[in-house]
Amino acid sequence: MCSQLIDGNNEPTESASHIRLCHGCELPINLILLERGKSAYCPRCGTHLYRGGSPSLSGNLALAIACLLLYFPSHFFPFISIRLFGVMIPATLPSGIYTLFDEGFIFLSLLIFFCSSIAPFLLCVSVVTAHIGLKSKQFKVLKYSLYTIRHFKTWVMIDVFLVSIAISCFKLQDHSDIYLGTGLYGFIMLQCMTLLLVTRVGIHSYWEKYKPERDYHFKKRELHCLHCHLSQPYSDVCARCKKPIFRRKPYSIKTTWAYIVAASIAIFPANLIPISILITNGRRIEDTIFSGVASLVKSGMWGIALIIFVASIAVPVIKILGLSYLLISIQLKRNLLRRQRMVIYFIIKWIGRWSMMDLFVICIMMAVIDRGQILDFSPGFGAVAFGFVVLLTMFATESLDPRLIWDEGSMKSETDRREEISNG
Repeated sequence: MCSQLIDGNNEPTESASHIRLCHGCELPINLILLERGKSAYCPRCGTHLYRGGSPSLSGNLALAIACLLLYFPSHFFPFISIRLFGVMIPATLPSGIYTLFDEGFIFLSLLIFFCSSIAPFLLCVSVVTAHIGLKSKQFKVLKYSLYTIRHFKTWVMIDVFLVSIAISCFKLQDHSDIYLGTGLYGFIMLQCMTLLLVTRVGIHSYWEKYKPERDYHFKKRELHCLHCHLSQPYSDVCARCKKPIFRRKPYSIKTTWAYIVAASIAIFPANLIPISILITNGRRIEDTIFSGVASLVKSGMWGIALIIFVASIAVPVIKILGLSYLLISIQLKRNLLRRQRMVIYFIIKWIGRWSMMDLFVICIMMAVIDRGQILDFSPGFGAVAFGFVVLLTMFATESLDPRLIWDEGSMKSETDRREEISNG
C-alpha cells in the first residue's frame, strides 16, 4: 500500500499536519509523497486516498474545453440513420428525448436528458468555472463549482449511452438498414475525453491549490469533511470550505432504508408491466424486461441478451439486496468481514449506473421508429417504474455513509458530540 498507518491510539507519529482521516473509514493516515502515476489507498478499507505527484489542473481545463467543443456535434448530428420504406430517418439524442416528452413520458425524458446531456455538460462547465474561481480567488465560485463536480460525476453516463446505441443497432437490424452517422464519432470522442476528465479531476487537488491542508495547524484531526477532504477537529462548519460538517451523514441509515423500500416496491411493476410496445405490420408486441431478454435469446443474440439481463434485472436486485445486507450488518454492529463489506459497497456504487442502459435503448428506438401503424415503437409504463428503480437505488447508494461500517457500538451520537463542543 502506498500509505502509512499511525499508531493504534490515534496519536500521530509525526506532526498532525501530515495526518489525514480516510473518508471511507476515518482511519488516521500518515501522508507520504508518492511518485506521479502511483496512488495511495487506505490499508484498512481500500478507499482511494490520493494520487502521487503534482496534479496538472491545466490538463483538466483542456479536457473540459475539449468536451464542451465535442458536446454540440455529438448531440445535434445524427449518430445513426435507418432506411425505412425508402426514407432515410436520422436519429439524434435530442430528437429521442423530445419524442418521449411529447408522448407524455416526461419523467423518463428528463431522467435520460439529465444523465446523457445535462450532467456531462455541467461537469465540464464546473471544471472551467472552478479554474476561474481558483485564479481569481473567488471563494463562492470555487466552492459551488467543486460541489457540482463532486455530485455530478456519478451521473455522467455517456459510456452507457454508447453501449445502448450498439444494442439498439442489433435490435433494429431485423427491421431496416442501419447507417452510422457523424454524431456517433462525436460521441465516441466525447466519451474518451469525458473518461479522461472524470478519472483525472478531483476536488481535493483544487482545494489544496486554494489553501493546502498543511497550512492548518490542528492539534487533533477528528472529523473528515466530505466536500473538501480536510481533516480537522470537531466543529459545526468546515474550516476550509465552510460547509456544515458532521461526524456521519445525518439520518443516513433511515434515508437509505426509505430509498430501498421504495425501490423494492417499484421493481415489481418494472418487471411485470411491459417496458416497450412495438407495432409492426398491424401486430402489437408488448415486451417486459424478461420477455425482451427471452426474445433476444430466441433470435440467437445471446451476448445482447446477457448484457440486458445483467444490467436491467440482475443489477437492480443486487443493489437492493446488497444495500440491505450492509444496513442490517451496520445496525447489528457486526465487526467481522468489514473489508469485504466495503468491497460490496464499491461494487454497488460502480454497477448502478449501467441500469440506465434499457432506458437509453428506449430513447434511441423512439428517435428512429415512430411511423404510425406500419411500424411504431413506444415505451410501456413498466419503463417509468424501471426509471424510478434506477433513480431510487442510486439515491440509496449515495445516501449510505460507508464509515458506518467501521463504527463501534460505543460510538457517541452526533448530538452528544455537538453538546461536548458547545460545553467546551
